[in-house]
Amino acid sequence: MHTYASLVDVSKDVQNPQELTSVWGDIRSDLEDRDATLKDTYAILGEYDFLVILSAPDRDAAYQAALALDRHGLDSQTMEIIPTDELAHVVDDA
Repeated sequence: MHTYASLVDVSKDVQNPQELTSVWGDIRSDLEDRDATLKDTYAILGEYDFLVILSAPDRDAAYQAALALDRHGLDSQTMEIIPTDELAHVVDDA
């Protein structure tokens, strides 16, 4: 499994904070239907509203997961991430 991070902006009107927090269960189910797993979510102060960490077997599943976020009114920028201790192995191979 690969790990992906999505920087998320809420694009729909939210009536109250409880409405926004309740959507994560539906998102988790949608991601699982696309072979992706929601690992963590964080609220962010700044340019983005949330950071979503998910795992997926490949880029296609990650793309489908990003589309699932969009269907819930969340605009996302999704990218693959690796732990920094693995970066040394990637750089050594180059």
